[in-house]
Amino acid sequence: MGNPCAIIGVGQTAYKTKRLDVSMAGLLREAAAKALDDAGLTWNDIDAVVLGKAPDLFEGVMMPEAYLADAMGAAGKPVMRVHTAGSVGGSTAIVAASLIQGGVHDRVLTVAWEKQSESNATWALTVNSPYSTSLVVGAGGYFAPHIRAYMRRSGAPDHIGTLVAVKDRENALKNPYAHLKIPGISRAMVESTPMLWEPIRYLETCPSSDGACAMVLASEDAARQAPNRPAWVHGTAMRSEPIFFAGRDTVNPRGGKDCAADVYRQAGIADPRRELDCAEVYVPFSWYEPMWLENLGFCGEGEGWKLTEAGATALDGDIPWNPSGGVLSSNPIGASGMIRFAEAALQVRGLAGEHQVDGARRALGHAYGGGAQFFAMWIVGSEKP
Repeated sequence: MGNPCAIIGVGQTAYKTKRLDVSMAGLLREAAAKALDDAGLTWNDIDAVVLGKAPDLFEGVMMPEAYLADAMGAAGKPVMRVHTAGSVGGSTAIVAASLIQGGVHDRVLTVAWEKQSESNATWALTVNSPYSTSLVVGAGGYFAPHIRAYMRRSGAPDHIGTLVAVKDRENALKNPYAHLKIPGISRAMVESTPMLWEPIRYLETCPSSDGACAMVLASEDAARQAPNRPAWVHGTAMRSEPIFFAGRDTVNPRGGKDCAADVYRQAGIADPRRELDCAEVYVPFSWYEPMWLENLGFCGEGEGWKLTEAGATALDGDIPWNPSGGVLSSNPIGASGMIRFAEAALQVRGLAGEHQVDGARRALGHAYGGGAQFFAMWIVGSEKP
């Protein structure tokens, strides 16, 4: 892994349907300024900036890293842009961490964002060939058949997705940044909402959010000077696979399994359910919680829905998933993966507020993107590895 890497600053904006009060540059700067404040640094203290963004088509701004360099305090400094579809927030954080681990820089600012109110992501994902592969009217249209295949394969009952939707929305009520806050959320409320892509109902889907997330990553020497407790990177991994190939398992992708195995090996984890204290996992449609429980090795195949039904992933369960409310509650696509990574860091720093998991010492951050083909994960801990 190279040199130790620490997360010494985290900043998030409020996630909302429309942030009409700020430009795209203002949105990013808001998150970055909060991360710098947490780290006790100024813009001048940053050595390099790594920006993450989902497809440019989402907002129609090409090469946003050039447009946003001034707003990020990056004039005259190295700037890198990362793009791996929906997993980009996670892969951006990993690229930034590699600059610390490789001894290239001491302090790196990394930022990811989306301003979906200035676009239409659903139709941006539905452009016909040769410009893009159509996802059948948005991501939900593409993933619904995978969910139906999982239900058939595992024998999962119809209500499991509803349980996840209620759990994550209840967690979101404890998160001041969350987009969707629905007091009194219940199974009956979720089940009364329209079916969008069978079996996915309206309240089993993620919202369309404006927002940004930022982190300051630091070397061991720089972390010693930080005013607040750092989180330490124990392992990072990225994997990808083609969206179409003969025999591809879209329900339990090989890329996800290999990525998880790699990051667990680096962190010395043999049993993630027992050895991790919480996980922030990319679940944009509620059924992906039981699917990813299996893909990430928290249980055997066909067993994920049973963990969800038993309450294992609840805030008071033995392995809380998405204490922040997750992607189901806030979804600025380009930032959604970084939010998972940042929330995992907040947990092991003991700074997650009302949704803090008691005694959290090691946590998983997870992101996936494209047609469940790009994966990025890190494990962070309260102690230096």
